Amino acid sequence: MNKTVKLPPQITKERLADLYKEMWLIRYFDEKVDEFFAKGMIHGTTHLCVGQEATASGAISMLKDIDKITSTHRGHGHCIAKGGDVNKMMAELFGRTTGYCKGKGGSMHIADVETGNLGANGIVGGGIPLAVGAALTSKMKKEEYVVLCFFGDGASNEGSFHESINLASIWDLPVVFFCENNQYGMSGSVKEMTNIENIADRAKGYGIPGEVIDGNDILEVMNAVDEAVSRARNGNGPSIIEAKTYRWKGHSKSDAKKYRTREEEKEWRQKDPIARFKKMLLDKGIDEKYLDSLQEEAKKTIEDSVEFATNSPEPSLDSLMEDVYA
Repeated sequence: MNKTVKLPPQITKERLADLYKEMWLIRYFDEKVDEFFAKGMIHGTTHLCVGQEATASGAISMLKDIDKITSTHRGHGHCIAKGGDVNKMMAELFGRTTGYCKGKGGSMHIADVETGNLGANGIVGGGIPLAVGAALTSKMKKEEYVVLCFFGDGASNEGSFHESINLASIWDLPVVFFCENNQYGMSGSVKEMTNIENIADRAKGYGIPGEVIDGNDILEVMNAVDEAVSRARNGNGPSIIEAKTYRWKGHSKSDAKKYRTREEEKEWRQKDPIARFKKMLLDKGIDEKYLDSLQEEAKKTIEDSVEFATNSPEPSLDSLMEDVYA
């Protein structure tokens, strides 16, 4: 961390501007979801990634269209960055038939196979073995896609983490394990849950590369993932990237955040990944008015998604048992 990073050679200024807009899409989406949960207009539960936008946008921007991702219960940003339809996402959270799961799955079960999003997961660490299975498929069928596996710091203490990484290592599978370390698994600080400084240090135990990066610096995220994806695509096996970041909101909608201080929250808000990215773009000569217009476009897109969702029909009772059994 705190190292000088360069722009990946395949990334243009135009692509950077697109990513800036995408990060605002992710933030506005989750802030809007938070608003409607507070009003009782969305039911169930949800886990917001406000403050973590650089990990989703930066990491996924280094993938090809054929590449896959597995997500987590905090997965809205991953879905948007992989090309997901915010109209379908919002409709799903509103429980409408036009949603990704016809309004029956909710926040934690959104998947979009067409874009390569193999799905969010309500089970902590549940997506890790799925990523390894997909990577094994890629290798056995010579399909040449890489799998980017998102997981949180809490999942690194699950058995699925260790078993999956061990298999990926011994079979040299094309998978990149990407830990979004937002400092807390529910209300438990990562400092209290592990006895090592960095989760990525566990890579040594499986004979694969491990790297720790600043998860709020989108360029650092892009460079680390670009290198790891290239390594995996070239047949050199998996790696672990740990991105240090922070969720601004609670673990879920019912979390009062009593386990952390307001001073800590203020310190991390000053590391806002979108504000840092904007400053970098301005330094590269991109016009501020243009960036502001992209932000406004993102906001309108999310407002339009709300209108789409609220105007969509609710599932009928007759459809209750549809899609339940294979």
